[in-house]
Amino acid sequence: MSRFKDFLVRKDIVISWKRYGIDALGAMAQGLFCSLLIGTIINTLGTQFHIAPLTMTVATVAGTEYTVGGLASAMSGPAMAVAIGYALHCPPLVLFSLITVGFAANALGGAGGPLAVLFIAIIASEAGKAISRETPVDILVTPLVTIFVGIGLSAWWAPALGKAALSFGTLIKWATEQQPFLMGILVSVLVGIALTLPISSAAICAALQLTGLAGGAAVAGCCAQMVGFAVMSFRENGWGGLISQGIGTSMLQMGNIVKNPRIWIAPIVTSAITGPIATCVFHLQMNGAAISSGMGTCGLVGQIGVYTGWVADVASGAKAAITGWDWLGLILLSFVLPAVLCPLINRGCRKAGWVKDGDMKLA
Repeated sequence: MSRFKDFLVRKDIVISWKRYGIDALGAMAQGLFCSLLIGTIINTLGTQFHIAPLTMTVATVAGTEYTVGGLASAMSGPAMAVAIGYALHCPPLVLFSLITVGFAANALGGAGGPLAVLFIAIIASEAGKAISRETPVDILVTPLVTIFVGIGLSAWWAPALGKAALSFGTLIKWATEQQPFLMGILVSVLVGIALTLPISSAAICAALQLTGLAGGAAVAGCCAQMVGFAVMSFRENGWGGLISQGIGTSMLQMGNIVKNPRIWIAPIVTSAITGPIATCVFHLQMNGAAISSGMGTCGLVGQIGVYTGWVADVASGAKAAITGWDWLGLILLSFVLPAVLCPLINRGCRKAGWVKDGDMKLA
């Protein structure tokens, strides 16, 4: 047993929640952002502003035409897998082999592709790391082991993981339609909390294909955290803090939350208020890319995702037109309500002595 532990240490194989649930999942979200999300943004800009180079076909593969954004989106599987491998400190031969693994897992996983990539890329990475530099023909053995393990698991697990993720996501969306008030609160609060925790709300939403009303509630919850923290900590962090949290990430407050968890009360309560407003009053739906549901105001990806969904719905005839009510709901839920409600609720926490000056100061 001691020799096995020494082997794991030598290979930097750390079996822990932090390594797999935080580091790998967080990196996976970055891979998704640099492929699917960037592709979605490029396509949206090209379509809405009639930028010809962004809407024209630049490649045709097996009869499928791709724009620049389409190519970026198509690479989401490899991008996620390589990002995961990078987070797990994979050596070069393992890292590059994960391109094939990610493509296979994402393609065979269907709607639950991101979830399949997460599990399979982790196992393939660790298998590749374990064999790396252990033989005289490392340049052959390491890629073979990594790819065979990854593709084998993709064929075995990915379809089932995809179906499970899709079923669970469908259950959440169905429950939100049946009980928009209660589920609006639940989805908004939980996804908002995940956004601020050092895990990936974007990856979770992508894996569960969280769209529709549930996606709209998720957007509201994420915005409550990001804009809420940005505005209520403005006195301590100024414009730099406003921008870094408001269009960056509220995860920057995680260290302060550990020191004083009660600074989290205002954003969580705000998300519990805006979630059901999203589902019951404005019927806000995320019909763009599912990952956008977990992005909030980060790079305005959440808002772009909602808008992309509107455009697609109008084009398909599912929606008659984009109305002023739609825009009002998106602006209120994304920016105005979090900016107003969060500081008001936090003022009550300050009066109760739960939150003090400096509690939200960023390093």
